[in-house]
Amino acid sequence: MMTRRSMIAATAAAGAAMTLSSASAAFAGGRKGEFEGRSNHVTSGKVKVVREGDRYIVELGRDFSLDGGPDPRVALGKDGKYDPDTKLGALLNLKGKQRYAVPPTLDISGHNEVYIWCEVAGVPLGVAKIN
Repeated sequence: MMTRRSMIAATAAAGAAMTLSSASAAFAGGRKGEFEGRSNHVTSGKVKVVREGDRYIVELGRDFSLDGGPDPRVALGKDGKYDPDTKLGALLNLKGKQRYAVPPTLDISGHNEVYIWCEVAGVPLGVAKIN
């Protein structure tokens, strides 16, 4: 007999598996891009989204660089539109290789850009289209 709690857990697990499965097809082999500055900021360097086991990682390259800005965050977006529900965390460093885990509940297949976002001003500091 299935209780309400076990049914909710089973439904959540199935949803997470479907999310991972659809994202897996979209990101097979990884996706890559290169940052361009926005809002009068200089942002450059490579970024890639890779699958490691059952999770996805957004990895900023060794050549990544941001000239500064208050409260920069790493997030995702689609077709020029930032998605505030995809924040992966505060930018760790203004330069160099960094990695940010994508939560397993986030369906990344619907996103084609990585953002460096200024949370305070609500503007992009850099955007990379990922293919």
